[in-house]
Amino acid sequence: MIDPEQEARAEILTRLRASRAELRQVLDPPRNDEADGASTTGRGRSKPFPRSRTMRALMSSKGLTALGATAAGLLMARPALALRLLRMLPASAFARMLLIRAMTSFRSRD
Repeated sequence: MIDPEQEARAEILTRLRASRAELRQVLDPPRNDEADGASTTGRGRSKPFPRSRTMRALMSSKGLTALGATAAGLLMARPALALRLLRMLPASAFARMLLIRAMTSFRSRD
């Protein structure tokens, strides 16, 4: 006979696996061998930048949307902590990144 607690645990683990798979599908960038903006390494192989799957997921449009929503939630829930974390960011690098993104989006509209 199956224990009700084990059955509930199995159901929770199944839902957790499905949730993780859905998050991977949303946040994982599509895998392609010839990515745009590829940089050449010393051995002549081409690797996309950033090389980390985590950073590629975060820098995708869906990843940036998720980060923005998280930041907005943090700002509403704990404004002092959010502002303290914001002061830790290098402002010039962040501004440069935003400027480059804005310029590339304007170029792509033409």
